[in-house]
Amino acid sequence: MRIGMVFESGPQGADKQVCEYLAQKIRPGVTICSVTHRNKAEMIADCGKDVLQLQKTRCERILIIWDLFPPWRKSGERPCRKEDREAILKSLRLAGVSNATLFMICIREELDAWLLADGRAITTVLSTVAHPARRIADSRNPDHVTNPKGRLRRLFSENRRGAYNDLVHAIKIIKEADLAKLRRSCSFCRFEEKLTARP
Repeated sequence: MRIGMVFESGPQGADKQVCEYLAQKIRPGVTICSVTHRNKAEMIADCGKDVLQLQKTRCERILIIWDLFPPWRKSGERPCRKEDREAILKSLRLAGVSNATLFMICIREELDAWLLADGRAITTVLSTVAHPARRIADSRNPDHVTNPKGRLRRLFSENRRGAYNDLVHAIKIIKEADLAKLRRSCSFCRFEEKLTARP
């Protein structure tokens, strides 16, 4: 199966790394064609054209994936999932997209929330043979963690492991994560469901 993915993150962004890895784990052997953007505004504006291009490469389903609260948002800004969805639909209409098996995956607040669902995975990445990290608790409701990236930065700092860098550490954590724990996130469940549902 060929799956298209559209991301607001850059070519080496954490969202792309993590989602592509998880897609391969959930559906081994799947072929993934990804399109990336510098930010959410650019992704929303161009996603209609992206979907048309992915359709030409014979993608059987296409996922548009974005963070509700991207890290670059303005101070005090409160993004709205409904407004994002309407803007994406407008982009699709303007591009003339039709008959696409297309799904929107909005991650609340940001991808780092998925990582917090499995404290053991974070502990493993933070630990060395000489210096095991203290056990990190699972987040039972990761979608409601305020500023998940900030939470991970604090955990790395508290364990004296340098700065958390999502471009480096997110994929390491997700490779250690238990899918059952990730299912505590509604957005992860939607991601998994859209990958596995029959066309």
